Amino acid sequence: MATSASSVSEKLAKAKAAVDDDYVPSDDEEYMSERQLDFFRVLLLDWKKSIHDAAGQTLQSLQDGPIREPDLNDRASSETDWGIELRTRDRQRKLISKIDSALRRIDAGEYGYCEKTGDPIGLRRLIARPVATMTVEAQTAHERREKISRDN
Repeated sequence: MATSASSVSEKLAKAKAAVDDDYVPSDDEEYMSERQLDFFRVLLLDWKKSIHDAAGQTLQSLQDGPIREPDLNDRASSETDWGIELRTRDRQRKLISKIDSALRRIDAGEYGYCEKTGDPIGLRRLIARPVATMTVEAQTAHERREKISRDN
């Protein structure tokens, strides 16, 4: 994990050099211009780095020693907390694969466009959810189809 985290740090530093700290994409400029792509690359790399950092802290806490609570209720509470923490880390591991996929789409020139319709996803949606792969409309239709198939 150390190699991966250091390469993320290097990529992040390079991407940050290409974007001003106070820059925010706007609708007034060309959609998915180089500057906007750099902004989203920084956003995604920064997010990935923070997940790696948090995972490292969790791993360190687990290595520090087992739960040694003398009271059974305290021990059960601590084990529940650790269970929640580990489930959170598992969800974040899955999020890292989505972040990596978004970074590959940036490199391929496909980022910011709906994988179903090819329409622009929109800056506001991408700022809110940088790993989004569909427009709001396409995502809603997808979720509706999923719900119908689950109900059958």
